[in-house]
Amino acid sequence: MRGKTSTALAGETVNVPANAPHSFRNAIDDTVRLLCMVAPAGLEEFFAEFGDPVPSRTSPAPVLDEATMKARMQKAQERAAEYRVDTLAPA
Repeated sequence: MRGKTSTALAGETVNVPANAPHSFRNAIDDTVRLLCMVAPAGLEEFFAEFGDPVPSRTSPAPVLDEATMKARMQKAQERAAEYRVDTLAPA
């Protein structure tokens, strides 16, 4: 898995093994949605700290300026150890 790039198309599933370094990116100019399930439960609370609730699953994602994104990434790095998460520097 390390060093491997996978492309997931609509309706496909990707499994990321435990403790595997990974990232996600949208490589197209269209809106995409990602459903991320984690096990065991609890890691979703980490993501909830930095995400924005939206009214529905089809609502557009909020547009965030660079300063807001930087502040969220900083907070995520500061809180990561509480969730037993290691963060990697962006490539």
